Amino acid sequence: MYFAGVDIGSTMTKVVLMDNSGNLLSAIKGPTGPEYRQLANEVMRQALEQASLQIDDISYIVATGYGRLNVPFADRQITELSCHARGVSSLFPNVRTAIDIGGQDAKCMKIDNGRLTSFVMNDKCAAGTGRFLEVTAATLGIRLEDMGDISLKATKKIQISNLCTIFAQQEVVALLSRGEKLENILAGLHDALASRIAALARRLGIKPDLVLTGGVAKNTGMVRAMKESLDCEIFVPEEPLLTGALGAAILAKETYMKAVAAGEALPTKSRRLEKATFFS
Repeated sequence: MYFAGVDIGSTMTKVVLMDNSGNLLSAIKGPTGPEYRQLANEVMRQALEQASLQIDDISYIVATGYGRLNVPFADRQITELSCHARGVSSLFPNVRTAIDIGGQDAKCMKIDNGRLTSFVMNDKCAAGTGRFLEVTAATLGIRLEDMGDISLKATKKIQISNLCTIFAQQEVVALLSRGEKLENILAGLHDALASRIAALARRLGIKPDLVLTGGVAKNTGMVRAMKESLDCEIFVPEEPLLTGALGAAILAKETYMKAVAAGEALPTKSRRLEKATFFS
C-alpha cells in the first residue's frame, strides 16, 4: 500500500509518497502557479515517476495548503496547520513549538505529541514572509537564495525602521546610496523580520524543542536572527519545505488504516478510474 500527501502552498507545491511502513519513496516540489489543478497534476506525475508507481497504486491521498480544494484526485482535505504539526513531529519527536515561514504568511504552532493544540498566524501583511524577502532581493539585484549567506558577513546590523514592503524597499535603497554595506543592511533586515516573528511566537508561548520550517528556513541569516531573537536553539529539517506534504502523507496512511480497522468504506474503484482519467 502507498500513500500521498499534496501540499499546495502560496508559492510552492509539494508531493510526498510513502509506503505502509512509513518509508519515503519520493518527494517533489515545484512553483505554484495560477492553475492549481494543472500544477498538482504535474508534481504528482513527477513523484509517481520517481517512485515507479501509477496513480491507482496509491491507496489514499490527502491534500493540504491554500490550494487543497483544487486537488481533484485527493480523497480528503486537511488544514496545513494539522499537517505541518504531524510532519514536524515525525522528524523531531520532542518538538513543542514550530514556526513555519512561508511565501505569504508566518504560522506559530504549539504541538503536543504530534497534535496541534494552538496557533497564531500573520497572514495580513507580507512583512515577515518569504514574499517580503523575495521583493527585497529583486530590489537589490541579488538572488534570494544568496541573501542569508551575504548577511552572515556583516560587521554590524543596520536598523531597518519600516517593515512595510514598499517603504522597506525605499529605505534599503536609501541606505545603499549612503554607502552602507549590503551585508550590514541585510543583517539588519533579517534581525527586524526575526524580531517581528519572535513577537508573534511569544504570544503563543514558546516551549522547546523549537523547529523552524518553510522556505525561509533555508535562509541561513534568518535562522541565525531567529536564534538570537528567541534566545534558544532552533532545529531545521533537512528539507523544510516538505513538512506539510509529509504530514499529509502520514495522515493519509493513518486515515486509511483506521478505516480498514473499523470496516469503513474506502475510496471506490470508480474514484480511482476518475484519477486514472485525470492523469491520462
